[in-house]
Amino acid sequence: MIITTTDSVEDKRITAYLGIVCGNAVMGTNIFRDMLASVRDIVGGRSGSYENILREAKEAALGDLTAQAAQLGADAVVAVDLDYETIGGDGKTMLIVSANGTAVKLG
Repeated sequence: MIITTTDSVEDKRITAYLGIVCGNAVMGTNIFRDMLASVRDIVGGRSGSYENILREAKEAALGDLTAQAAQLGADAVVAVDLDYETIGGDGKTMLIVSANGTAVKLG
């Protein structure tokens, strides 16, 4: 399955548009990640723990998107858009990654 952020696939012709597909992942962080991120905020540098959880969430969202496209019989998903959000309260942070695109058949 081809997954691309572009509106087309080079050297391929889109023969059918099967519909919009999406995948979402909501990942909880934990108090240790939040504490480490707070320290990084003060001293500077990258937060590896948050980068890892974002990577996991992106892979999960794209995996769900791909599975949904496969159920429709798609060969590719074009115009994929990734959105990242956080929600939180009471000292808890949740990371949200949404992946949306158009499932297509290629000829």
